[in-house]
Amino acid sequence: MNDRRLGSTDAQVTEIGLGCWQIGGAWGDVSEEDGKAAVRAALDEGITFLDTADVYGDGRSERLIREVLDEREEDPFVATKAGRRLDPHTADRYNHENLERFVDRSRENLGVDTLDLVQLHCPPTDAYYQPETFAAMDALKDAGKIDHYGVSVERVEEAMKAIEYPGVETVQIIFNPFRQRPAARFFEAAQQEDVGVIVRVPLASGLLTGKLDADAEFPENDHRNFNREGEAFDIGETFAGVPLAAGVEAAEQLRPAVPENATMAQFVLRWILSFDAVSTVIPGSTSPAHIADNVAAASLPAPSPEDRRLVEDVYDERVREYVHHRW
Repeated sequence: MNDRRLGSTDAQVTEIGLGCWQIGGAWGDVSEEDGKAAVRAALDEGITFLDTADVYGDGRSERLIREVLDEREEDPFVATKAGRRLDPHTADRYNHENLERFVDRSRENLGVDTLDLVQLHCPPTDAYYQPETFAAMDALKDAGKIDHYGVSVERVEEAMKAIEYPGVETVQIIFNPFRQRPAARFFEAAQQEDVGVIVRVPLASGLLTGKLDADAEFPENDHRNFNREGEAFDIGETFAGVPLAAGVEAAEQLRPAVPENATMAQFVLRWILSFDAVSTVIPGSTSPAHIADNVAAASLPAPSPEDRRLVEDVYDERVREYVHHRW
């Protein structure tokens, strides 16, 4: 697995990272030991980029990462997020006082003086038009509480606005064969501005593993159950915004592109990595075996022109109508 440069941070991070939403919550019941086992497995596989947030299990994800790192010699780059603890979650509350409070809590949870990277956590669109929000992040950086900051966005337009601020060094965005608009609208701009791109929801909440069917059922506390219509947060975070049945059918159409002796999930991760603008992709899992499989995806050959056309055709014919105009 190769390293890639994370934009102007100059950090070298592995192409495959670990998304740590699952070890915090909203994916069914995950024990603390299983959560820590996932982080250990990622480190064992050589992963050097972990992504978490202060709201994942109300800080549980951050704390479990700290506990594992306390017992290990590795020093991975740990990205967290701030803002979603706001209630009400409004743009005007993305101010210095609140952001400093969240940053201090994450510093405590992770057991560090300075956070590697803090990302504004999918704030309301109006926040991107508030220079004072980004000035607050600059102040936290000047105070030594954070090394770098970026944004986690829902929409391409938010990403485009965010990188107008010179302090924004990374953008986390959903990108996969079912969410292709970032490649058309954002990636070139990110490269021009030397912004690192962190890809989340790469497997569309499991749709792009090819292992789900239209009748799949999920635990009550799994977002694939309770956020199916966007009841809890942006619907685009669940199945990438594609209805389950339509997504299952579309995923089946991708099978001819999957290399022999590879899984669909591995093909999808390698397809994402074929875009040079991508710094790292962060599939989440609590299964050590799946984490190892995800890392192995980086060693697959790049998709052929024919395979890339198939992905584009499936998107245009089966997925575009649900997502392209929204995100």
